[in-house]
Amino acid sequence: MRGMERVLIIGASGGIGSALAASLAARGAAVTGLSRRADGFDVTDEAAVARGLGALEGPFDAILVATGALDIAGHAPEKTLKSLEPAAFMAQMALNALGPALVLKHGARLLPRDRSAVFAALSARVGSIGDNRLGGWISYRAAKAALNQVIRTSAIELARSHPQSVCVALHPGTVQTRFTEKYAGRHATVPAADAAAHLLAVIDRLTPADSGGFFDWKGDTIPW
Repeated sequence: MRGMERVLIIGASGGIGSALAASLAARGAAVTGLSRRADGFDVTDEAAVARGLGALEGPFDAILVATGALDIAGHAPEKTLKSLEPAAFMAQMALNALGPALVLKHGARLLPRDRSAVFAALSARVGSIGDNRLGGWISYRAAKAALNQVIRTSAIELARSHPQSVCVALHPGTVQTRFTEKYAGRHATVPAADAAAHLLAVIDRLTPADSGGFFDWKGDTIPW
């Protein structure tokens, strides 16, 4: 999937989002960015999503969703089932699953129907059900698993109206951002600029046959 001349980044003020914007701009792409911090673009608020995307004119060669959070309103990822709180669980679902779904709902019209196009949302390996051997982080894991299903299901529908499209979930690895600094632990981390370069290299290699997939920063398939 090459030829990303015009790209929309949702969550453009965050660590990975801003790095993606800088990397794409360096490649000569025209980048449009939206974020809650800079534009009041709250992906959990459908009216805000509809308003923000409704003000844009397509087509965009790619829409990249780089929103998400591990810690919402002071609720850290749960270590045990006993720590599960309904409000925290629903907040994770709203931001990490519903948000990208709303962007797809209102943003699909901005993708071209007659040529290659990509919709990619940042997921996480911990959202894999098949790869889960440690437990914990129930709300975050569940929200990312839900996002993966949103991507998988939406890719099937999008292929009918946009046959050359690619709709995927991407795991960026553990990136050095405020998002992860409290939770990286002993995991190796990479600077946001490197993560962005890795993700764009994966996107460059994607084809419509990959649509609906879940890939890591190396381009390897992650089990559902």
